[in-house]
Amino acid sequence: MSNHNGFEIRDELLGVCRTVVGDELRSITYYTHDDIEQLYLRSDLDRTADLESFAEHERRGFRSQEAYKDSELGQYEATIRMFENGYLSRVVHEPHGVWVTTDDMSIDRFEELTVAIRNVLESYDEQVG
Repeated sequence: MSNHNGFEIRDELLGVCRTVVGDELRSITYYTHDDIEQLYLRSDLDRTADLESFAEHERRGFRSQEAYKDSELGQYEATIRMFENGYLSRVVHEPHGVWVTTDDMSIDRFEELTVAIRNVLESYDEQVG
């Protein structure tokens, strides 16, 4: 990520996530096919997550873009997973993606978060790809 205006995309992603999610934001992780970087982790959380294992799973989202391409549901936008202690929302836009973990929040805010992240990712597509 550092080879492609990493500070700019990092700052933009952090800014949009903090704006949309606020205090419910738990973490932000940016990834590509080859790299992974945790951009934010709330101070009350432990740094024990196996980011590489998460990334391996979340990279499947790159294939989801293609698999759902001609779906009657429309374009694939995001995946939201529910866990005992919060939510994980994945947004991918080839060639990169972001997963954000949050505390509980309304579906409207997840939709707003998806749009905001997608806009940032799209603006950096050429620099990453």
